[in-house]
Amino acid sequence: MIEENETIDEFLGRHAADVEEAVRQAAAAEIMPRFRQLADHEVDQKAGPHDLVTDADRLAEKHLTEVLGALLPGSVVVGEETVDADPASYEALQGDAPVWIVDPVDGTRQFVHGDTGFCTLVALAQRGVVLASWTYAPARDQLATAIRGKGAYLDGVRLRSGAPEPGRDLDVATSHPDYTTDEQKRQLLGLWTDGVRPRPCGSAGLEYLAVARGELDATAFSWDLAWDHAAGILLVEEAGGAHLTHAGEPFRITGGNALPFTTARDAATARRVAGLLAAGR
Repeated sequence: MIEENETIDEFLGRHAADVEEAVRQAAAAEIMPRFRQLADHEVDQKAGPHDLVTDADRLAEKHLTEVLGALLPGSVVVGEETVDADPASYEALQGDAPVWIVDPVDGTRQFVHGDTGFCTLVALAQRGVVLASWTYAPARDQLATAIRGKGAYLDGVRLRSGAPEPGRDLDVATSHPDYTTDEQKRQLLGLWTDGVRPRPCGSAGLEYLAVARGELDATAFSWDLAWDHAAGILLVEEAGGAHLTHAGEPFRITGGNALPFTTARDAATARRVAGLLAAGR
């Protein structure tokens, strides 16, 4: 619990491990018991056949909301499933209170299909600045963490994204065609050029982890919902990477971004991909 007059930095110094434990416990209690065990009544559609939600999503978010709220009194939670039920709750990102940004199961489609490519994403932000993040892939037993100004880590090992090797094609994960409008498809066509190998993305959180590890050169996404991006963008930043919208501006978790945007292993790659996205308009 935060103490009187304690700053968020001081809170993180004392409680980052407690947040990690909360994420692990939510996955152990609500997600993994349902992995490859989902009954039909535990899976629903939201906006369409590709937009799925499960009991694991709802219950893990409830678990995290209760634990994180108690850990940091006065904070609020902006979670994917809560916002789906109450869209106005998303406006908390614009306020002064510390905000926990939660995606209980990022990659629900993979989770439903029994694939291990899903994760739980938690970020702590205040006044539009992401201060810390946790990316946990429970089926792979991987946990990546980042605290602003203090680096990014995977299972305790420092991450450094580095620059792509000169002369080879860039590997870029893009918005999946099922989730893009015709206009967005035209924008992303800028990546279909010599020197780039685009492919549809999986879990956004795990794609960001791949960028932070230097295994993927960049992402190019056409939506800006904070729970999909906040944790991963800080992870990439702290590993040495960069992010830009196609207008050449940094991505903002509070919204209003010129989309699509990119997050990349280094600033030069971010500028290159952002330029290709702008050319595709």
